[in-house]
Amino acid sequence: MTRIPATPAAAPAAPPEPAPPEPAPASPSPVRLLNVDALRGFALLGILTVNIWAFADPYYAATAGNPTYDSALDHIVRFLVSLFFETKFYLLFSFLFGYSFTLQMAAAERAGASFRPRMLRRQAGLLTIGLLHGALLFHGEILTLYAVLGLVLLACRGLAPRRAARTAVVLLGVSGGLWLLLGLADLTDGGASPGPGSGPADKLAAFTGDAAATAGYHAGHLAETIGALVLLQGASSLAMFLLGLAAGRVRLFADPDAHRALFRRILRTGLPLGLAGAAFYAWCAVYRQGSALETLAFAVGQLTAPLLTAGYVILGLALFRTARGAAVERALAPLGKTALSAYLLQSLTLGVLFTGYGFGLIDRLAPLAVVAIVPAVFLAQLLLAKWWLRGHRYGPGEWLLRAATVAGIPKWREREGKRRAG
Repeated sequence: MTRIPATPAAAPAAPPEPAPPEPAPASPSPVRLLNVDALRGFALLGILTVNIWAFADPYYAATAGNPTYDSALDHIVRFLVSLFFETKFYLLFSFLFGYSFTLQMAAAERAGASFRPRMLRRQAGLLTIGLLHGALLFHGEILTLYAVLGLVLLACRGLAPRRAARTAVVLLGVSGGLWLLLGLADLTDGGASPGPGSGPADKLAAFTGDAAATAGYHAGHLAETIGALVLLQGASSLAMFLLGLAAGRVRLFADPDAHRALFRRILRTGLPLGLAGAAFYAWCAVYRQGSALETLAFAVGQLTAPLLTAGYVILGLALFRTARGAAVERALAPLGKTALSAYLLQSLTLGVLFTGYGFGLIDRLAPLAVVAIVPAVFLAQLLLAKWWLRGHRYGPGEWLLRAATVAGIPKWREREGKRRAG
């Protein structure tokens, strides 16, 4: 979940270009790509690092910063989280969603099944899981947005890779440009940061209350938050879906060597621009929270954060091809394979720690202590995912989504030897 400036987002546009009515399969091979799973596991680390603040800090996404986070160390921690994590990892997750969409296309072809009905059922299942997750565990959840935008991606599945990429770039440019105009207009009007209002107090009361108060807060704010996410993340998420679709169609992860020239250009030019934009965003998010300048910084982030995310992908792929990096890849892959279950479990874990579902630690830990929880939870998830997949093909969430996709009941448990053979 990202911070919420008080201004709306842009509408997409696409250049005209003929495209085939139906795409070719992404890959006929049933072999699962370990690097895709590993990158998805890495994305979960970023998602956890960002989402924990929505549980731990009642002022998160408010129009004013938490007055208790006033030390230099507190500011440094928040700056680093904003610099490297906020607004970057939902983009990575979205990109991988688009890439996995092409793998679903190939799976449907191998099964001899019609892709459209399968995908409609899959998105309906994702929407159901997302609404339950948002109403019970985390009102800032993103699955509902993915479920709806996935229908747009389904309609765009016939786009040629080049056109899909161009459409994504235009979408990012138009969205970021309109946010930029809104930020400049606010600055011209001398916009000042308003007070935090009653939001932090209401959240603090709910999360330090009982389980019913916490559930009531999540359910009561779900529709509002979904609307904000559509405005803040809808255009950029769809753009990354399309980039992932294009990447899947050219088999980017199956054959990364074929794209070395593109990777070098992104690292030389895009990565520095992405870091510069992230630094501006982070400074405004920490020191100018709720001001017109933060809206301007959000606009800059819309334009530059995808470049930093692309850098993460390329550096990750390079790391995985080293001896030590291969071990990292193997460690991350089980978590990426159970990403939906892990995402839901993160919300449950954070709910137990910070809300009325458990210890109610909201607003009781300093930023450094909040960040220190992240590696502990993430390591536990890595170990749990590895253990779970010894006897199961899917995580629990993935099993439910698979059942919806195939309109049947997948196997729940599977013998180790048979699982390896498959």
